[in-house]
Amino acid sequence: MSGVTIYHNPSCSKSRQTLALLRERGIEPTIVEYLQNPLDEAALTELSEQLGLSPRDLVRPRENRSLDLPDPRDDVGWIARLAAHPEIMQRPVVVSAAGARLGRPPERVLEIL
Repeated sequence: MSGVTIYHNPSCSKSRQTLALLRERGIEPTIVEYLQNPLDEAALTELSEQLGLSPRDLVRPRENRSLDLPDPRDDVGWIARLAAHPEIMQRPVVVSAAGARLGRPPERVLEIL
């Protein structure tokens, strides 16, 4: 299967496990190391829509305490915060022609392969 992208943080164990799972299935995804190549607001909005999650749900739960975050209903504010601080984004995210999934647990991405 081609056309699979993983938004990857090589320091994250779940991200590494998800990448290994894809490769075990014979899939060599396009790897986007989003900490080195941060997503802009338009890409984050599209990713949120593909996942069917609010922008707030793209933020790692532990990170909710560490930054001055916007009102929970302020999607634009959450997207701006994610663009400015890519380290707070949930990971990994896998996107294919069949949809997008957050790889927590890694096996969830199998739903779109």
